[in-house]
Amino acid sequence: MAEQSPLDRFRLALTGAARAIAQEPEAEVSWAPDTPLLAGRTLRVPVPHRSLPAEQAREARGFADSFALRLRHHDEGLHRRVAPGDPVARACFDAIERVRYEALGETAFAGMRDNLAASTAQRMRGDAIARAREAEQVPLASAVALMLREQLTGQPVPEVAREGVELVREWVEARIGDDFEQLAERLGDQRAFQSLSLDMLRHLDLVQTEAPAEPDPDEGDDDALGDEDGEDEGTEQSPAEERRQEQVTGETGEGEAEDDGSSEIESDGEMPEGEAGEDGEEGSIPSRPNRPWTDLPEQFDYRPYTEQFDEVVEAQELCDHEELDRLRAYLDSQLSGLAGVVTRLANRLQRRLMAQQNRAWDFDQEEGLLDAARLARVIVSPGQSLSYKVEQDQEFKDTIVTLLIDNSGSMRGRPISIAAISADIMARTLERCGVKVEVLGFTTRAWKGGQSREKWLAGGKPPQPGRLNDLRHIIYKRADEPMRRARRNLGLMMREGLLKENIDGEALLWAHSRLLARAEDRRILMVISDGAPVDDSTLSVNSAGYLETHLRKVIDWIERQSPVQLVAIGIGHDVTRYYKRAVTIMDVEQLGGAIIEQLADLFDAD
Repeated sequence: MAEQSPLDRFRLALTGAARAIAQEPEAEVSWAPDTPLLAGRTLRVPVPHRSLPAEQAREARGFADSFALRLRHHDEGLHRRVAPGDPVARACFDAIERVRYEALGETAFAGMRDNLAASTAQRMRGDAIARAREAEQVPLASAVALMLREQLTGQPVPEVAREGVELVREWVEARIGDDFEQLAERLGDQRAFQSLSLDMLRHLDLVQTEAPAEPDPDEGDDDALGDEDGEDEGTEQSPAEERRQEQVTGETGEGEAEDDGSSEIESDGEMPEGEAGEDGEEGSIPSRPNRPWTDLPEQFDYRPYTEQFDEVVEAQELCDHEELDRLRAYLDSQLSGLAGVVTRLANRLQRRLMAQQNRAWDFDQEEGLLDAARLARVIVSPGQSLSYKVEQDQEFKDTIVTLLIDNSGSMRGRPISIAAISADIMARTLERCGVKVEVLGFTTRAWKGGQSREKWLAGGKPPQPGRLNDLRHIIYKRADEPMRRARRNLGLMMREGLLKENIDGEALLWAHSRLLARAEDRRILMVISDGAPVDDSTLSVNSAGYLETHLRKVIDWIERQSPVQLVAIGIGHDVTRYYKRAVTIMDVEQLGGAIIEQLADLFDAD
């Protein structure tokens, strides 16, 4: 048996401690690439560097302790039934509950204080409160939770969030009175604690004045426990009521801002200023419905409201090298089994491409290169004339392939992992065959708008403003860059804060324009996506199907008039409604094979 690494021994120690704290013998600890989460009884915590720096080890222990305390002291069924429907109130309610069970742990286990302080500080570093410079920019959920934690445990507000808390402290304290003291007296009783929490939210004018109906004590509280699978403890999802309301109003959400106390969702079109929705603010896994096929209108004018805040950015500029190494290591560890399957398929493609590039000759020519293999005939029969050969023209064209990967919130989890590893292996395979490869990604800088929406609001909300979000187009690998240099960049796709909303039409035009600037004879654009374009901010103030109509016009133009060959792979959604050359896969495990077959067909077609 191979000797365990220090990282493996650390994980086993965390698992043992978590089982003891949670009183749950089946609890397991695994590594998360970026945002920690609790999925059933699996505690996914940030993976520290292999050298186990003390600060990173404390953060991992802190998240593991928090999740274990949740398993022990938190009743998810009760929490869901009494949670308020308003998204801001729900964010506060969730954050306050986390403070409760973490405070129970700090009271019972003195060793947890430093661990939980480290995990809280880490959470706040990615929170909008760390960037707030005015009271209106402070997420109320984060501020109230930190102030309550300070009251219950005596732990100071983390330095990174201190300025934000002080901006709203006086306003909060003037409204809550002695609510914090009353909550401290009910720390061990979740039902009573949450009732008092709702009273405090009413004092903050976040919920209705009348008290909600008392839940039936005979009703089972553990009915929703299984629903925790796949949820992010650090970024809990917004309530179902808001999601249903959006469906009624026709705003099919590419992603909801998740309520982890780290971001405040504002209503009536008011979004946080400045950097709201940047990488620290996560989005829940959104719905990606395919709308019915409709005829294109005779006149359709697509435009962005402003391009001032759009960006085309290199992957390495979005996080530091150490984090990229960590994310890449996580990607490799999670998909080691899949890599073997895709590699075998890639080798098959390589053999097909190399067969097309083999040199061929015409023999017995009057001139050309001397055919050395036939010199023996001249020696045996001196009367024979020398034989020459001429190399045949190769039909294999100089080629470049662009992989354009949807980096939207609905790709979170296994789809984006397999897309990243497939892009890695395909790029290396094609590079060995002499085919240039560029890997690009597309998303937005913010959930439900951003600085573009702020500018629109400040401009008086003119009707039909066009695209109303800030684009983020990412270059993971340039065409002329060796894969060995860009390989680390693909790990960025594992950073969950990266994945937000998607505006496919403009992304296709961007990738297409980059291909047109290339000198290669054959140019191939492969799109990997999982559904229709969705951006809540744009769809809420423009005509229905605004983004989808633009995407279809862009695809039609490229397929009919452009020298670029366009192919698409849909994950779980039918993209053949948009692209003439496309395939839809229902299981993300099929992605590697689908990419190879589509590329092979394109090369064989010539």
